[in-house]
Amino acid sequence: QLQLVESGGGLVQPGGSLRLSCAASGFTLDSYAIGWFRQAPGKEREGVSCISRSGGSTNYADSVKGRFTISRDSAKKMVYLQMDSLKPEDTAVYYCAAGLVATMKPRDYYYWGQGTQVTVSS
Repeated sequence: QLQLVESGGGLVQPGGSLRLSCAASGFTLDSYAIGWFRQAPGKEREGVSCISRSGGSTNYADSVKGRFTISRDSAKKMVYLQMDSLKPEDTAVYYCAAGLVATMKPRDYYYWGQGTQVTVSS
């Protein structure tokens, strides 16, 4: 069964940091572009960041530029989202997804994880 699993979410104070991880089972992440998305209550799912299959191309939503960093470790077959200077408005369920092209559009991704909750609050 093809599956993505996110980890690393939690409760953090404003200004704090978290690192989310995305792992795959049933297939190798190296074959896919990976996107990170988030969905807050009552809002649509939005693209946060994405990385190409080679890792040579990345993209970020304007709201997270300069604060979030996406990376991939081919040896460990993992993709990470380092989140720094977190703000309350970053609170959401974060999902990783796999597709053929690195875009910020959910419809371009085939496989999704179940999500991990990130809560930024004092």
